[in-house]
Amino acid sequence: MRVARYSFNNPIFASVMQFLYPTFLWALAAIAIPVIIHLFYFRRFKKVYFTNVRYLKEIKEETSNRNKLKNLLVLLARILTIACLVFAFAQPLIPGDSDVKTGNNAVSIFIDNSFSMTSSSEDVPLLDIAKEKARSIVRAYDNSDKFQILTHAFEGKHQRLVSKDDALNYIDEIDYTPFVQTLDVVLNRQKQLMENESSNKISYLISDFQKSISDFSASPDSLMEINLIPLESTRSNNISVDSVWFDGPVPLKNQINNLIVRVTNHSGGNAEQVKLSIFHEGQEKPLGIKDIAPNSSTIDTVPLSVSKTGWQSAIISVTDFPVQFDDKYYISYLVPDTIKALCINEDQPNKYLTALFEGIGYFSLSNQKISQLNYQSFSSFNLIIINDLKAITSGLSTELTQYINGGGKVLVFPGISADLTSYNQFFNANNANELIGISNVRKEVASINTEEFIFNDVFISRNSNLKLPVSNQSYSFSRSQFRGEETLLGYRDGNPYLVKYINGDGQLFVNAAPLNTEINDLALNAEIFVPMLYKMAVSKSKRESLSNLISNKVIIETENKRKTGDYIYKLRGKDEFIPGQQTAGNRILLDLGNQITEAGIFDLILDDNVIGRYAFNYDRKESDLSIYRENELISRFAEIKGVNIITSVAQTSLSETISHKDKGIMLWKWFIIAALCFIGAEILLLRFWKT
Repeated sequence: MRVARYSFNNPIFASVMQFLYPTFLWALAAIAIPVIIHLFYFRRFKKVYFTNVRYLKEIKEETSNRNKLKNLLVLLARILTIACLVFAFAQPLIPGDSDVKTGNNAVSIFIDNSFSMTSSSEDVPLLDIAKEKARSIVRAYDNSDKFQILTHAFEGKHQRLVSKDDALNYIDEIDYTPFVQTLDVVLNRQKQLMENESSNKISYLISDFQKSISDFSASPDSLMEINLIPLESTRSNNISVDSVWFDGPVPLKNQINNLIVRVTNHSGGNAEQVKLSIFHEGQEKPLGIKDIAPNSSTIDTVPLSVSKTGWQSAIISVTDFPVQFDDKYYISYLVPDTIKALCINEDQPNKYLTALFEGIGYFSLSNQKISQLNYQSFSSFNLIIINDLKAITSGLSTELTQYINGGGKVLVFPGISADLTSYNQFFNANNANELIGISNVRKEVASINTEEFIFNDVFISRNSNLKLPVSNQSYSFSRSQFRGEETLLGYRDGNPYLVKYINGDGQLFVNAAPLNTEINDLALNAEIFVPMLYKMAVSKSKRESLSNLISNKVIIETENKRKTGDYIYKLRGKDEFIPGQQTAGNRILLDLGNQITEAGIFDLILDDNVIGRYAFNYDRKESDLSIYRENELISRFAEIKGVNIITSVAQTSLSETISHKDKGIMLWKWFIIAALCFIGAEILLLRFWKT
């Protein structure tokens, strides 16, 4: 099937008449009935006796001729009546571009009910127009045909073929949905349902055909006819809040935390006086007014002061009309009470570490001897420091590796006479370079990597007065290029002093020198030591998302805090529901499925206590209102077989267009009318033609 544009103004119909039920033509033999009646009834004569018939001779000849003509006209009317009735039952038609479809049909109708369909055409929402066109499609088919009604939501009840009446009821129930599928996915869903159908397979896609979802990368199914019904709205402008994130990894109490907001103008004209505001801690505050260039984004920094610890939330919004689903962006984040660090010592705690953490109110330090470790407590710490251990045992290596993979941070100060074999086994497990020997040469640190988060924005300026660490003994590192090593501090001779590796979701920091102040003066250098430990404790290998995307398959991973199997997690927003729950070690996976359909803030509840807070936002894929226009679709599918474009002209009488497309121009009604006319002619002949 080639690409067709169905329109009443196009000469798409062939001139050869066909019949849907040609076997009815055998009934033309019934034409013999009026012929026989004519031969055996109208040929009978009656004798009339007169005393003198000589003067009636001329009258008799004239009457006989008139009766003969009348009888022939009546016979012709009866023959044509029977022929027209036979033709009507045989259903004559003039076929269109495609082959005439016979038998039952399996019709799948996709109705785009995404948020872009809130746009209007002549003050009528596109979704209402789409639903009415879907009804016209259903009515164009017979009661014996079956239908699938499909939307972006992919509801279970829409995964089967239903009757004509049920299909019309399903169409009435359709409303907007936050879920968005690409049209490739929609077509695959239609194909799956049609695989085992022996009927004619017909697909209709009613949509505004946004470019963001109209990928059409898959080849059309040669056994399924695909019909595209494009809808075009009055062109709308749209401003959206696309994403929000913190400049730093962890927002802290009583500090200015920079919130980064990206706002996009999705129209071809300037967006002037765009008002941005934030709702936070029960108050709404204006953030300013911006002008945004056409089809571009702007990024704004919002200083956010946090006065409370625990789970917090905020709403960033713009004022925009008419498309409003993407005007608000919900975020949630955890403000920790305390940044916790654990120092694992060979014997006595390091007094400099202890003094550093005691001097900062929201930091705390716990010390454990290597012989008295509580592995189960590791996950509660933001940073674990290995302080001058002689060896890293296999058990400790395993636990630390698991801790790093789960997002933890470990800082290693190797012992003066360390067992390098045990250290290197730990480093290899975390894809880090090995320690290969110790040098007793005095070395000075000369370089700082201020591009990396640990030392980024720490120093207002680099000047000659900045004191950098000096060590009298230091280990060397192997130099594998495949370990992903990043040097944070470097010696003057080019060897690394402090390096960083990423493994899983966590980070491993290794110092080339022990922390002992007789060997390494790092602990005495507050300009480097204090911000280094502080930022290591709050750093993240990847930025944590402040929100989740609403979709059909939402899974949240969180720490498993269930005491027993009797406790279940719940999510509470406007409504409360129980998600699917699957335990994975000390983590738990919460399967939300498609239970969240409205953007907002949801609390995670366990044993009636709020243990988490999650923000959910609509997919911004719908924010870009760029669509494929009718002529663009025709051009796009010009070389693709099996796809028909039903133009706006043809859509004005969609049921008739579909009937013409599938069956051609049906002529049976005209033959019924002709049969009635011939019956009327016969009646007139018999009633008013007096002989």
